[in-house]
Amino acid sequence: MSAPTMPACAPVPTLRPDERADLLSLLAAAARPLADVVADFLTRFPRERRLRVGGALCFLLEDKKMLHPTGRLIAFAILHQSYSPQTANPYVPILLNAACDETSEKSERAFVQLLLTSSSGNNNNEVLNQSAVDYINGSVSASQALLPREQLEKQYCSNGVQSQHQISSFRAAAVRSAIPDPDVPQSCANSSESAISLPGSKQKSASDDRDSALAGLLHEKSGGRLGPQWIRPTPPRLPVLDGELQWLNPDNNHELLWDYSMCADTSRGAAIRDLIARALKGPLAPAQQEQVIVELAKDPKLVYYCGMTPQKLPDLVEHNPLIAVEVLSKLINSPDIAGYFEGLVHMDMSLHSMEVVNRLTTAVELPTEFVHEYITNCIQSCQSIKDKYMQNRLVRLVCVFLQSLIRNKIINVQDLFIEVQAFCIEFSRIREAAGLFRLLKSLE
Repeated sequence: MSAPTMPACAPVPTLRPDERADLLSLLAAAARPLADVVADFLTRFPRERRLRVGGALCFLLEDKKMLHPTGRLIAFAILHQSYSPQTANPYVPILLNAACDETSEKSERAFVQLLLTSSSGNNNNEVLNQSAVDYINGSVSASQALLPREQLEKQYCSNGVQSQHQISSFRAAAVRSAIPDPDVPQSCANSSESAISLPGSKQKSASDDRDSALAGLLHEKSGGRLGPQWIRPTPPRLPVLDGELQWLNPDNNHELLWDYSMCADTSRGAAIRDLIARALKGPLAPAQQEQVIVELAKDPKLVYYCGMTPQKLPDLVEHNPLIAVEVLSKLINSPDIAGYFEGLVHMDMSLHSMEVVNRLTTAVELPTEFVHEYITNCIQSCQSIKDKYMQNRLVRLVCVFLQSLIRNKIINVQDLFIEVQAFCIEFSRIREAAGLFRLLKSLE
């Protein structure tokens, strides 16, 4: 099976502030042995966050002025060593391009070729025992013979890795969001002077200003590439036929009315409170479920008096998912809805929780961040479970859940393409995961 590859025009994944600081500190560790830097990277960044950090590194490597030559070597070493020899490395095509880029320094090309021709990611190979500074100042790269691209590709393409990216015409028209300053010479890329221009910022020259510029680039959610706008003109209106009713748009001059039900007696919600309390402890009878749904439909404000809190939501989801959907639908405009979403994300993954989220996506408009975080939690839950039978069962549920979200266009699959593709490859032995993988490939 082919390895997951990094799309050339993929958006830069958003990193947390502490992750950005850790990443920049690792790239600046030019005097430390590369093996120690890689080990530090594997310790600081858990497995589920490495694809995001790898995407940010690929973005920084696109322009040779963004990083120092030593920082580029560290970035290449991290990309190569972040995957074990038994796991398909999605960054091999990027490393192949860097190893054969004739516009790069010979020391950089020789370093990447040493990584690619080493013993499949062995951290103990000789090149990783040196620091980035020692390698650049040494004489190994000067005497090393560079291999042709065909020979490097032959080694990796036989394992199913695609060396070339198929880019659509629409994506090929995208432009980078970080533009090099034409007034800064190429030689400044090897110095401490920053050569990156951020929109609305002034050019700076100190080393710490370079780090600030890189941190700003990684902080921008629209980083990576800016694609052209897909223009869809409004279709012309059909002519009005004789005898056909015409649409009228009356003036909306509404008169404000006082709500005399404010501060009214809330004893009418006693029955709902009692039923919700029972729903937290076990499944309700069909007639009782219908009563709760009908009462909430009659008076949506009753949801604020039923005794529901974010801490009680997991129990309601597990015992009565349909009532949980009704309650969350009525609370969608509540200032406490973020707390309910937080409880839904961090509860144990189950069929009922996925059913609640799936129904909510069709009932109300959910925040994109919540849906993405819930999907990430589902994937992590499948990866962490030890029982193989339960793991296979949960993987099937998650695959069916993701296929439903993708087919109903609830999520933009490109936002989670790398993470979901890696999940499909990890569990490719399961039929549903293979079906989800084929669906992803059809949407590329």
